[in-house]
Amino acid sequence: MRRLLAAAILAALASHAAAQDRVVVFAAASLKNALDEIVAPSASKPVISYGASSALARQIENGAPADAFISADLDWMDYLEKKGLVAAGTRRNLLGNRLVLIAPAKQPQTLQIATGFQIAQRLGGGRIALADPRSVPAGKYAKAAFEKLGAWDQISGRVAAAENVRAALALVARGEAPLGVVYQTDANAEPGVMVAGVFPADLHPPIVYPVAALKGAKAGTAQFLQLLGTPAAQRVFEKHGFTVN
Repeated sequence: MRRLLAAAILAALASHAAAQDRVVVFAAASLKNALDEIVAPSASKPVISYGASSALARQIENGAPADAFISADLDWMDYLEKKGLVAAGTRRNLLGNRLVLIAPAKQPQTLQIATGFQIAQRLGGGRIALADPRSVPAGKYAKAAFEKLGAWDQISGRVAAAENVRAALALVARGEAPLGVVYQTDANAEPGVMVAGVFPADLHPPIVYPVAALKGAKAGTAQFLQLLGTPAAQRVFEKHGFTVN
């Protein structure tokens, strides 16, 4: 029910923005702090709807009036491209990120992430907060990493699956989960958590954020895409912990 309500709200916001001829951007939840800072000075500020890449892609497929999409993985951009919804020649890889294990700041711990990792012992009676590993990029990366470590079987029945990576972050920040997996940029943005460990990059597919205009996008979309590649925008992304492609 919560996901349906959130989808309805996003669609309503997008429709309202479209009526005002403002550019509408659907962007992965992990981009919120950086993108909000980048577009703040814009004279014609776009409307940005944040959420799980999976949910946003499906809304676009179902006709949500978005002009641009920034996904937290290649799969969901590929999905829209195969549906013929991506404007030809506009897609590019924008950013990279890192995957980290987090704990509540009030209950700090440090863990060595390596083969034979006994993560279940560190959960006690709690659960591990992940973005839904069935569809959300951050959760899919986390599952791939735990599988490669031989640790997924330890936690597969103890996952607190959140609708997006920021929701997983919030579960740990509130102390409702003793551990969670998010992007480095999310951990940087939340003082209520601390980084307990960093996942080696070879444990999961490369974390890549592609961006593209969508079919029928407003003319102002091109300016928004250009803005993301400016030195000023790149400095903001890097400040928040992203790597710039």
